[in-house]
Amino acid sequence: MNSPLDLAHLRRSCSQCSLQQLCLPAGISGPELDRLDDIVRRRRTIARGERLFRIGDSLASVYVARDGAFKTVTLSEDGDEQVLGFHLPGELIGLDALGGGSHRCEAVALGDANVCEVPFDQLTDIATQLPGLQQQLLRVIGHSLNRDHDHMGMLVRRQANERIALFLHGLGERFRQIGQSSTQFKLPMSREDVARYLGLALETVSRGFTRLQEDGVIDVHGRRVEIVDIEELSRLAHGIEDEAPRVRRTRKVS
Repeated sequence: MNSPLDLAHLRRSCSQCSLQQLCLPAGISGPELDRLDDIVRRRRTIARGERLFRIGDSLASVYVARDGAFKTVTLSEDGDEQVLGFHLPGELIGLDALGGGSHRCEAVALGDANVCEVPFDQLTDIATQLPGLQQQLLRVIGHSLNRDHDHMGMLVRRQANERIALFLHGLGERFRQIGQSSTQFKLPMSREDVARYLGLALETVSRGFTRLQEDGVIDVHGRRVEIVDIEELSRLAHGIEDEAPRVRRTRKVS
């Protein structure tokens, strides 16, 4: 019978820390985790703005940020950067190449980061031998597809405030899934990145954050965000009509 993993010990290992999305939910035992640990290439430092992979690179490995976050981007015909997604610590990066065998986007570090590289062929070989890992790998791929679907859902929203609310609500849930606070977090991306992700002008995003703060839904200090009224944020995110008019929070003038 497999014994449960010790959470304190998990945080001391590179693979056990960075591969939490694969290991922890699957309940993988210690010996099985050692096998996974054997194929993980030790962390490498990625500087802000550096690429993990570029468009057209063949799928050799998937990556997991031990710390730091990434954005995936592509370029329009005019050469403008389009942000396709964001990846938090512990989330797999590089799954876009599963279908055709080569990457259709670039992964760019949002800040200095440490990543673990996992050779994909070896990962799938081990996954076929470990049913728990195989099932969790499929779940992770499913979560990635869900995020792509959610992104499309954001882009079809007519109201900018709905897009912003849905983005913050979803980001909070993802922080919760990696063991961090879902209501108090630091945005790893700039507002310009958020604007490109949501298909909005930078000024529109800035006004949207200000409006949410004035309405008492969030509290913002630079990139620090606190969700003050989670129910209201959820209502806005899902486009539910509010029967009662909302009273804005007034700021004190010193």
